[in-house]
Amino acid sequence: MDRIRDPGYSAHMDLVIFDLDGTLINSEAILLAAQVETFVRHGLVHPGREAGLGVIGLTLNIALMRLGGLALPDEALTATYKEVFGAMRQQALSDAALDEPLFPGVAGTLATLGARPGLKLGIATGKSRRGADYIIERHGWGGLFATIQTADDAISKPHPQMILQAMAETRSRPERTLMVGDSSFDMEMAAAAGVIPVAVSWGFQPVGALRAAGARHVIERCDALLDIVDGRPQPA
Repeated sequence: MDRIRDPGYSAHMDLVIFDLDGTLINSEAILLAAQVETFVRHGLVHPGREAGLGVIGLTLNIALMRLGGLALPDEALTATYKEVFGAMRQQALSDAALDEPLFPGVAGTLATLGARPGLKLGIATGKSRRGADYIIERHGWGGLFATIQTADDAISKPHPQMILQAMAETRSRPERTLMVGDSSFDMEMAAAAGVIPVAVSWGFQPVGALRAAGARHVIERCDALLDIVDGRPQPA
């Protein structure tokens, strides 16, 4: 029997939590463009692509603070970013360069996992609730996720609050919960919550940084997650 495709098979895990940016959706272009334009408007020098991608996953005000080398969050900077990003998202409706497509294999993997009896899916993202809802609606994921944790609901990653709340909402055990993400913040958050950190290789931070932050598994294809959910041995 093929356990991966058999809808009657009960998963080895209780809960699989996903990050959004850099894990499920490729939002690099619009996020970097919004950062750069925001910095220009405030007379700041953007430190470059690597630094810009390196803060994605943090709650917005903290991300911009770190990116700008500021001692404290700047409310004006955050407000400008929200304005700029909102305008760019509208522009993206007709400009493919600012699109936020799914990474390869994401749609099929989510559909397969979502059909598993006994398995719940969740989201833990640095986006606002409004931003997460937009992505969920756009990709037709309504009802797919049993728990959705955002920057409006919890302390910023890498604090474990998002995962702890997700487990409480779904009555899941830490040893049967996966956190799938592309940033060191995701891996550190998972380790702090006592769940299993799974890193993706296609995201915004290098694999070496994810391993150093505690990743127990690194997957190079989205459907490789199915083996981890089923408890199948992974290559070293």
